[in-house]
Amino acid sequence: MTRPKGFTVWFTGLSGAGKTTLATALASELGLCGLKVEILDGDEVRSNLSKGLGFSKEDRDTNIRRIGYVSRLLARNGAGVIAAAISPYREVRDEVRRTIESEGAAFIEVFVKCPIDVLAERDVKGLYKKALAGEIKEFTGVSDPYEEPLDPEVVVETDRETIEQSARKIVQELTRQGFLRTDRENARSQTPIRIEHVPEAA
Repeated sequence: MTRPKGFTVWFTGLSGAGKTTLATALASELGLCGLKVEILDGDEVRSNLSKGLGFSKEDRDTNIRRIGYVSRLLARNGAGVIAAAISPYREVRDEVRRTIESEGAAFIEVFVKCPIDVLAERDVKGLYKKALAGEIKEFTGVSDPYEEPLDPEVVVETDRETIEQSARKIVQELTRQGFLRTDRENARSQTPIRIEHVPEAA
């Protein structure tokens, strides 16, 4: 069985849940084993590809479609993509999944889960407290909806897990889908997983 050309690991979750932190940690882990990956961070895409967009549903969907478009181009050419964006609406996330999978690439949705009260405690800027007090409009998870994934490939709970534990779950899913191999003894142990890139079939 021929494995998919490339893959997109799509982090979705509320602001401050740890998407960018996890994306960076995962990219570092995969880079150590020679797997080429690109990170598409939602904030950076807004600054470079989506200038002028606001936070209406239409503008949010447009931003996500742009991230999905770039992800599709990279993944269909064999690259590994790590996308980190709130992406609050289920319909457009599923749309992005379909477009990537239609090119023969894999889409791995990672729900970065964290309770609002924990996010408010983490938030040094106090944005959650302001949103909860009604001072900020269109704030996802408070005054704007966030639609949780119904069947993500991976769920990480950043209020309960370390970065390493959460990253391990994603590595295990990439391994299950055939993108990585693990040393079986390490996989059974509590030591960090050693992973290596599985080369493309000739």
